[in-house]
Parts: sequence; C-alpha cells; structure tokens
Amino acid sequence: MIINHNMNAMDAHRNMGSTTVSQGKSMEKLSSGLRINRAGDDAAGLAISEKMRSQIRGLNQASRNAQDGISMIQTAEGALSETQAIGQRMRELAVQSANGTYTDEDRELINQEFTQLKSEIDRIANDTEFNGSKVLNGDKSGEKIEFESGTVTKTGTGTFGNAEAATVFLKTDLENVNTLGEGTFKLNLSLDGDDVKLELIDESKFNDNKAYVLDSIVIKDGAADNNEHEITLGGAAFKLAQLKDKIKDANVETVELTLNNVVKEKTDGVELQVGANKDQMIGVSIGNMGSRELGLGGVNVSTAEDAKDAIGRLDEAVSRISAQRADLGAAQNRLEHTIASTDNTAENLQAAESRIRDVDMAKEMMNLTKLNVLQQAPQSMLAQANQAPQQVLSILR
Repeated sequence: MIINHNMNAMDAHRNMGSTTVSQGKSMEKLSSGLRINRAGDDAAGLAISEKMRSQIRGLNQASRNAQDGISMIQTAEGALSETQAIGQRMRELAVQSANGTYTDEDRELINQEFTQLKSEIDRIANDTEFNGSKVLNGDKSGEKIEFESGTVTKTGTGTFGNAEAATVFLKTDLENVNTLGEGTFKLNLSLDGDDVKLELIDESKFNDNKAYVLDSIVIKDGAADNNEHEITLGGAAFKLAQLKDKIKDANVETVELTLNNVVKEKTDGVELQVGANKDQMIGVSIGNMGSRELGLGGVNVSTAEDAKDAIGRLDEAVSRISAQRADLGAAQNRLEHTIASTDNTAENLQAAESRIRDVDMAKEMMNLTKLNVLQQAPQSMLAQANQAPQQVLSILR
C-alpha cells in the first residue's frame, strides 16, 4: 500500500478530463450544427467540403450573372420591339407616298414624319442602356473586319476606263462585319505614283450583297470626273460610285480595284460568366440598330421613286430587326435553361457538402448523453480512489 502515488485517482482524473474534452466537442457540434468545425475534426472532409463550398458560391453567382444577362437582353429586345414598330410605320408611309394620287407637296408632308421616325430609330439605338452601357449602338456586336494591304500595278496607256488590273491598298477602321457604323471610312490606293483617296459612305449591310458608295476620289495634283466600278468581297459587292473618269497626269487603260487578303475577326460582344470555373462563358452579340446600319441612311419618300426604293429598304431593315430579336430570344431561352441547370448543380453540391459537413443532431445527442454518464462515473471513482490513502492511517494507529 503506497501513499505518494494514488494511481487509481490519477486514472479516474485522466478519464474525467478526456470525457470533458469530448463533451465540449459534442456541445460545439450540437450548437453549430456542423460535424466539422475545424480541420482537426476531419481534415480530408474539410478539404473536400471547402472545394464544394467554392463551387456552390461560384454557381450561385453565375446564376445571378445569367439573370443579369436576361435583363440586358430584355432591355435590348424591348427597345427593338419599338424600333420594329417604327419600321412598320415607315414602310406604311413609303407605300402611301408611292401612290400616284399624291402631289409633291403631299409627299413632302409624308416625308417629314418619315424623317422624324428615322431619327427616333437613331435615338433608340444611341440611348438604350443597361447598367450604364449602351446595347444597340454596336458596342455589343463584337465584330470587326480588317483589310491587309496589297500592291498596285497598271498596264497600257490611254484614258481611265478600259484596262486590265491593279490591286488596291486598303486600310479601314470597320468595326462591324454586318454594318459600317457611323463616320467616313477610307480606302487608300496608289496609282502611278500618285496617292488616291476613296472616301467610303455606307449604303447598307456589309455581307448582304449591298453596294457601298465611294463618295469621292482625290488625286494629288489633279481632279477628275465621275465613273463607276465594282469589286467583290466574299459575295458582297462594293460599288465605287462617282469614281473619277479623267485623272489628271495619270494615263492608264484599265484600273481594276481588288480587295486583297481579307481577314474577318468575330468575338462575342458580351460574354456572360455562367459557370463557377474559368472560361465557362456564353456570348451574346447585339448589332448596331441605327438607321444607317439598317440601310436607311439616305432613304426618303419625297418622290414616288424614292418611296418605291424605300419599301424594299424597309423590308430588309424590318427583316434584320426581326433576325436580331430572334437571336436575342434564343439567347434568353438558352440563359433560362442555363440558370435552371446551374441552380440544380448548386443544389446537388449543397446536398453533398451537407452530408460531409453537417452533424446528425440525434446521433450527436446520443453521444453527448453517453459522455455525460462517462463524466459522472469518473467523478464517483475519483472520490472513492481518494479514500484509499486514508486507510493507511488505521495501520499507523
């Protein structure tokens, strides 16, 4: 019998301390509702669940991104709905003006409304915004076209009009494959050592077999009269109208203007991050919906002939608006399915993360009850163990 080391008491104390620690962890789990509160609870489970949490939060934000995309599309489509209604009214006015029963004065009055409606199309295109960003002025088209330069050769002598071939130096700032957009664009070429400047004024869509008018040619040290030539780009005709016929100090038989090395580049105008990971994007492209880009830049109904031409132009413009609205509708439907898929994925990941990280309350309560019993047992045993050394005194009496 020894008195310096009460091993029974020490063992009871150790078990009581261990149970107290386990009780604390069990209470923490029950109070937080989580099985894993720190890495020590389950290192592998924590690592897996944190990855899942990252994906869940990313998917939830991606779903909100897609909702924002739908809102932008609805804004653009709503504005285009009004643009299309204006186009229908303009066509109605063109049909009215083409009727032979109207006088020039009548047509002038009709043309006033026609012009105002065309201005309203431009206002809608320039002023429609979503979150401070314009959506119908071509900024969201994501399309541009570039022309690489070529060389110029000439054969023969004589007057400008009957000759073989030359290649044009082309340099443009075109921002949209479908339309030219606002402003004047230049095609630069060199002819017999002289610089020739062609100023480009758009007529209609770039890739719809429509002509572009080159307003003027200015040659260094000279001037010229009008002529007309055509060149072809991927099925789209370029018409060089008002091309100068007599070029001072430049005697050539033939000059054929040819586009050289056409390069198209197209990217999605608006890229929506609709996934939790890198490069999970959906692109939405919205073209320029201004009157010039719709082929209505120089259209009027002040004469019967102009009105007849306007009818065809408006048919094409309305058709293009319809096509753009259809594209937006298709994109909206796609985004709605994207949202449904993203939300479903996030929900499934949430369930998986819950199975790893959440605590089973009933099971943990059973564990706490067990620990409470184990806590009381060492206390009783400790009291009895502390009584053992007292028995030594009876021997010493």
